[in-house]
Amino acid sequence: MDSSATGPTELGDFLRTRRARLQPEDVGLVSYGARRRVPGLRREELAQLAGVSVAYYTRLEQGQSHNASEGVLDALARALRLGPDERAHLRQLSRPPQARRRPAVRHDKARPGVRRLLAALDGVPAVALGPRFEVLAWNRLGHTLLAGHLDFDSPAHPPARPNTQRLFFLDPHTRELYPERDEEARRAVAALRVAAGKFPDDPQLTELIGELSMKSTEFSTLWPRHAVSNCTFGTKRFHHPLVGALTLDFEMMQTPDGSGQGVLMYTAEEGSPSEAALRLLAAERRPDARVLEPERP
Repeated sequence: MDSSATGPTELGDFLRTRRARLQPEDVGLVSYGARRRVPGLRREELAQLAGVSVAYYTRLEQGQSHNASEGVLDALARALRLGPDERAHLRQLSRPPQARRRPAVRHDKARPGVRRLLAALDGVPAVALGPRFEVLAWNRLGHTLLAGHLDFDSPAHPPARPNTQRLFFLDPHTRELYPERDEEARRAVAALRVAAGKFPDDPQLTELIGELSMKSTEFSTLWPRHAVSNCTFGTKRFHHPLVGALTLDFEMMQTPDGSGQGVLMYTAEEGSPSEAALRLLAAERRPDARVLEPERP
C-alpha cells in the first residue's frame, strides 16, 4: 500500500502537495521566470511566507520535528491557504507520534439509542457507520437506497459487514449508483484521509487503505493527492435501478460518545421529483421495516 497512508511521512507529503498547488504569483511573490525544478512553491518561499526559518520548515516537512507550536501551524495554514478541514488535518498530523498512536474504538454493533433513531426515521434513508466507514446498522430505506443487492442482515455479521468505501470503489452494483463518479470518488478519498489522520495505527483502517490501493486504480490515483474533507453534509446524485434519478441532501451526525460512530441521513427537497422517488422507493420495502441489528442475548 501507499507508505504515506499512516506512516511518518504523511505530514511531509501533505505539506508538499499543498505547496505544489500554489504558484509564487498566487501568494504575492515575484517569479523571475527562471526554470523551477519543483511544481508550486519552494520550501524557502513557504518558509518566508510563514515567517519561519528554512531549516526549521525542512525538518518539519521531513518528519524530524514534532513540536510545532500553534502559532507556526497557523502561519503555515495561512500561507498555504488551507480550508478548515485541512487546518484540522494539519494539526492532527503535527501531533507527536506517541499522541497519535491510538486505534479506532472497536464496536461490533450500533448502540441501542442509534438503532432506535434509525427506526424513528421512517421515510428517511439512514445508515449508522463506524469510524472505518463500516455499516453497523441501517433502516430499511437506507438499505434499499444504497445496497439493496446485499443481504439486509449483513451488518450484523462482522466478516460480511459492508463498508461504504469498499463498496464504492470495488462493488460493480454500487459503481452504477453514482452518475457523478469523479466527484464522488474525490469526496470518498478525502473523507478516508481524515480518518487515516485520526487513527494512523488502526490495523483495520490500514488494511482497508491497502486493499483499495491494490485493487482500485481510481483510488490509487487519488490517494497520493492528500485531499482532506470531513464530508459531513452536501448533496449527492444517484441513479437508482428501481426509481432512476435522485438528488438528495445528506447530513452526517456524529454520536457524542467519542466512539467515532455516526448516522448518515438523506433527505429530498419538499415537493421535488426526488421526494416522490423516495416515496416510491420506500414502497419497495418489506412490511417488517425493522432496523438492524437486533439485540443479542
